Amino acid sequence: MSTMVPPLYAGLVDDASLLPPSPIGLTDGVAKYHEHTGAWYADLLGSLLVPASIVSTEPVPRMAAGLIGDVPAAALPVTVEKLRAAGLVIEHVEAAVARRGEDPQPGLDALRAFAAAERGLQLYAEIPLSWGLLAALDSVAEARAAGLAIAPKFRVGGLAAELFPTPVELAAVICACRDRELPFKLAAGLRHATRHTDPETGFTHHGFLNVLVATVAAANGGEVAEVAEALAATHPVPLVEPARAYRDGPRPLFVGFGAANVVEPLTELVRLGLINGGYE
Repeated sequence: MSTMVPPLYAGLVDDASLLPPSPIGLTDGVAKYHEHTGAWYADLLGSLLVPASIVSTEPVPRMAAGLIGDVPAAALPVTVEKLRAAGLVIEHVEAAVARRGEDPQPGLDALRAFAAAERGLQLYAEIPLSWGLLAALDSVAEARAAGLAIAPKFRVGGLAAELFPTPVELAAVICACRDRELPFKLAAGLRHATRHTDPETGFTHHGFLNVLVATVAAANGGEVAEVAEALAATHPVPLVEPARAYRDGPRPLFVGFGAANVVEPLTELVRLGLINGGYE
């Protein structure tokens, strides 16, 4: 019979097929997302991620989606209202608050004001993994304590080696979120389940299963060294058993990540025996 995706993986993967450099248009992306949501693995899916800029060139679908705020921060409130008026139900908004090396506080202040005006709309503040990070996390924690629906998002990859944090660096970020009770999202670089080096670029990518197991370890009181050990694993063996042990519980802290093809992370989880392929 058909089986449900274990709770540990529920909503883990957002559909990022429309994000650059996407080869497909909005209509095709929406149709494919609907195919996924009708499949046996539907519970693995989070939101379809729609860049705000794409809707200026194509008709807006009447559906629910996560909005990627790739427009100036000042234009975000107006953009959200226009999209709602066109029929898009916005489940959450993800927006960068600064470039790498810039002070994230001004951008966070703007997003916090937006959150105050949009009570009930979940916002994710994309914070660079650079100078000012811990102070920014303190600001997010203060906003959440004040009742605002805001959480951090981090990019863990890109087009340069320095955009890939080391296991120790990412472990410190995860523990910092744990200490502040901050759920977080990740973007970029999470191409496979386990940590690996891309033979074309030479960049070493984090694995989404590494992050999941590392976050469970952090939530259970693990310190940076233990969390970094899980992030550094390049073989699935030390990751599979902890993942199986926690498969029936909710996923702590790690909200999820986006994948250009949601079938790829699904396939890897099936191959590792963590999802059984839909039947038992």
